[in-house]
Amino acid sequence: MIALSKKGSCSSQLCLALCAFGVALLRDMSQAVPMDDQDYYLQEISNRDHYYSFPYPGEEFFPFTEQPGEEGPIRAAEAEEHSRFKPSRKELKAKKSNKKGKSILETPPDCPPLGLETLKITDFQLHASTAKRYGLGAHRGRLNIQAGVNENDFYDGAWCAGRNDPYQWIEVDARRLTKFTGVITQGRNSLWSSNWVTSYRVLVSNDSHAWTAVRNESGDVIFEGNSEKEIPVLNMLPEPLVARYIRINPRSWFQEGSICMRLEILGCPLPDPNNYYHRRNEMTTTDNLDFKHHNYKEMRQLMKTVNKMCPNITRIYNIGKSNQGLKLYAVEISDNPGEHEVGEPEFRYIAGAHGNEVLGRELILLLMQFMCQEYLAGNPRIVHLIEDTRIHLLPSVNPDGYDKAYKAGSELGGWSLGRWTQDGIDINNNFPDLNSLLWESEDQKKSKRKVPNHHIPIPDWYLSENATVAVETRAIIAWMEKIPFVLGGNLQGGELVVAYPYDMVRSMWKTQDYTPTPDDHVFRWLAYSYASTHRLMTDARRRACHTEDFQKEDGTVNGASWHTVAGSINDFSYLHTNCFELSIYVGCDKYPHESELPEEWENNRESLIVFMEQVHRGIKGIVKDAHGKGIPNAVISVEGVNHDIRTGADGDYWRLLNPGEYVVAVKAEGYTTATKTCEVGYDMGATQCDFTISKTNLSRIKEIMKKFGKQPISLSIRRLRQRARQWRQQR
Repeated sequence: MIALSKKGSCSSQLCLALCAFGVALLRDMSQAVPMDDQDYYLQEISNRDHYYSFPYPGEEFFPFTEQPGEEGPIRAAEAEEHSRFKPSRKELKAKKSNKKGKSILETPPDCPPLGLETLKITDFQLHASTAKRYGLGAHRGRLNIQAGVNENDFYDGAWCAGRNDPYQWIEVDARRLTKFTGVITQGRNSLWSSNWVTSYRVLVSNDSHAWTAVRNESGDVIFEGNSEKEIPVLNMLPEPLVARYIRINPRSWFQEGSICMRLEILGCPLPDPNNYYHRRNEMTTTDNLDFKHHNYKEMRQLMKTVNKMCPNITRIYNIGKSNQGLKLYAVEISDNPGEHEVGEPEFRYIAGAHGNEVLGRELILLLMQFMCQEYLAGNPRIVHLIEDTRIHLLPSVNPDGYDKAYKAGSELGGWSLGRWTQDGIDINNNFPDLNSLLWESEDQKKSKRKVPNHHIPIPDWYLSENATVAVETRAIIAWMEKIPFVLGGNLQGGELVVAYPYDMVRSMWKTQDYTPTPDDHVFRWLAYSYASTHRLMTDARRRACHTEDFQKEDGTVNGASWHTVAGSINDFSYLHTNCFELSIYVGCDKYPHESELPEEWENNRESLIVFMEQVHRGIKGIVKDAHGKGIPNAVISVEGVNHDIRTGADGDYWRLLNPGEYVVAVKAEGYTTATKTCEVGYDMGATQCDFTISKTNLSRIKEIMKKFGKQPISLSIRRLRQRARQWRQQR
């Protein structure tokens, strides 16, 4: 053997020592991870991007070396005893002293959420001591995350520790020095189990090895956690702490459950003079808009401000009142506000049907400001849109529900506070079920009761005073019937996808099934026009908000294939009016923090404009009689599409269609039927397709007889009278 030099010998010994240390480290880590998830967590921990940073100037950092793994092995008997761990007297005393800091704040905290709920914090920034399985890993420990329909899969509703003992933790890597100010927690979202943490400690670190616990004069602070699984609980730290990592260490939990948490961290990222790290997707906007959450009074004032800035193109009106008497205000944007112009299509955006889905409300308020400013600045795209379209913006359909959510705050309302109206009705699904009437008629071809394929009448039972219909819903229906809308979008929250009708499955035995309308290709294009121009909806790298991955359909989904709903606004609008309506889910976070509004505006601004422009796609025209007078209520049919529309009061119509050549027919009571071939091009702008139709001979005879005070007599009655006369003469 060749003798090694002294230097080489030292190197070999050093290598052996490092290898031994690595094996020991992996053994320790594997002991803290369940067997099913060892590979996942070993990979995640070993791939941490460690970041060296100095303490924040003016603040002293005290390393905390105590870690759960260093407190000594736990014997089997002790582990059993700790399954129902109770805090010590000292901890209870500290917990009691901190109880005052637990309540919902009347004023918002200085620092915003880091972004666990909005997904700004990636899965690789979340780590945990152990997990029951992958579907309950640290990446699921996000505030308000929802479990899948089938629990115990990859999409469960919290982080749940693999063991119930006081040495478990979940950790957030902010990836830069951050001033941490507070923690918000929830229990596990689940239909079948009850799991939440009732108290916990908070620790911070600069390197994820040495940890400092949050302390007060009594020792380590024990923060009071949750008393049930859905209502968020906020705890502010006694003093802000500057670090990169923050760790939550549960100390006690619901007696009949286990350690499960969803959380959000409040913190202010500190400036990085070396530009070492830039926050993912961080962006600013150049638009000078009012980026804040507006309560009812502030919303009304903002509308007045926009109207004052642009009095020639805006009008404020209301469509009715809420259950609590709040007016449902809308803003019209048009070059001739207050009147329908013949040949000009009408478009609508509505938001806030679910009062706690606040982002859509603020986006509409931002949109009206933006359009006013750009019109005054002479932006040709906006000027053209306003001059050729009558736009209606209704930001708050359910102001009563919004008021509840607003009082709780952006992070503390949970998933459903304020969703329903004051009388507990979900407006979005409170419309008449016309789908069933249409499908029953189609299935029973010999039935005496024929239902048209469009403008299906509202059933009598729905119009009765005893029907469970919200006053807000009745106001929207009256608004939809009064104005000849062509296209509309209702902005919702909690997901990032555009849903198109039908929203109800045709088979009564299924809860999910693709159920297309006769205009399925048009709806898919409309949905894609919004999703494809959104900054994130079609991003294949984007993490799913909760359980559904909509990337296979490019950020769009057929409503019925997602989850069936009877009486949706989309289905009702399509079957009762001419308007094609889609549901646009604008963000994972229903009620994002105010600091997120500029970025959310940038995410949606182009999409909001592009979708409005689609109202000019297809064919349009006027149906006139021989004297040039518009014919109302004429039926426009497209060959091969089993869904018709009708002309407005002035005889004008708009029919949304994709590019192609179509055979179009028009018919009206008392008039002859006319047919024409109309071609739709790829360029923006609807193809003009006018019709002139003449009255039938029978209609002319009726008019002449009516003019002279006589009614035409049918031939059969004449013959009967003549025969009766002859019979009397023969007698």
